Amino acid sequence: MRKSKMRDIQTRRISKGLTSGTGVIALILAAFTGLLSAAQQQPSAAASPPAAAPASRAQATAEEAPSIPIDQIIEKFAAREAEFKTERDNYTYTQNFKIETLGPGGVSNGKYEMTSEIVFNPQGKRYENVTYAPQSTLQSITLSQQDLNDLENVQPFVLTTSELPKYDVKYVSHEPLDELMTYVFDVAPKRLEKNQRYFQGRIWVDDKDYEIVKTDGKAVPDIHTKDGDNVFPRFETFRENIEGKYWFPTYTRSNDVLHFTNPRIDVPIRMTVRYTNYKRFGVTIKIGAPKKAD
Repeated sequence: MRKSKMRDIQTRRISKGLTSGTGVIALILAAFTGLLSAAQQQPSAAASPPAAAPASRAQATAEEAPSIPIDQIIEKFAAREAEFKTERDNYTYTQNFKIETLGPGGVSNGKYEMTSEIVFNPQGKRYENVTYAPQSTLQSITLSQQDLNDLENVQPFVLTTSELPKYDVKYVSHEPLDELMTYVFDVAPKRLEKNQRYFQGRIWVDDKDYEIVKTDGKAVPDIHTKDGDNVFPRFETFRENIEGKYWFPTYTRSNDVLHFTNPRIDVPIRMTVRYTNYKRFGVTIKIGAPKKAD
């Protein structure tokens, strides 16, 4: 039953067209829980993220106050994020997603992996082509539709002007991140609408380009029903500057323990998403004048 359910999800993803950057994973408890001897173990550390900054950036102190009002910073980066979202929709790229459950000593005891090419058809419509998806060996968890939606939309979180009214955005500090100086904000949805997915956590915004360069948080809400739980891991997403203009997501990682209440068990997981081979589609479209993908 479980393998058949996973294959149904894979088939739906192969045929689904995309209208935005792909996104990340949340998890639902499997129908049986016999293989849970390692529920209390902690996951091991993930690989280090890629470098997120150019080498030539003057350093400032974390205590330095912003030179413009906080509201203006938020308005500027939301507008810049809207430009980026439109621009990213004109790119092809490769996405590799991997999720593992962990046993004693952080050793993998189940895995699901999928590699996709985000491409355009001859009519210019963007879609996802799954190129590698071996049979899942996950036993204690399985993927839900919310996981797939989060992979597409929440983990590569973009906070645009149109999305801004849905969130409370609170200024935290002005601090260094690697070789960048960043404005740091805590972000949370103002209200949770039915059947909608949101990001809740912290974002780091480059103080020169006014774009998000790192996110740390999770997709919300967790879902609890009489039939079981659908809970989602905390993750970090890192961006890199592509072609010297916009900051694109390149790496997402999660080392977390999923806490289920029905029945009450804990499942350690490790998850990564890598985005590579960004290439702009359509040489007639000029950088700096984004055109929205169909």
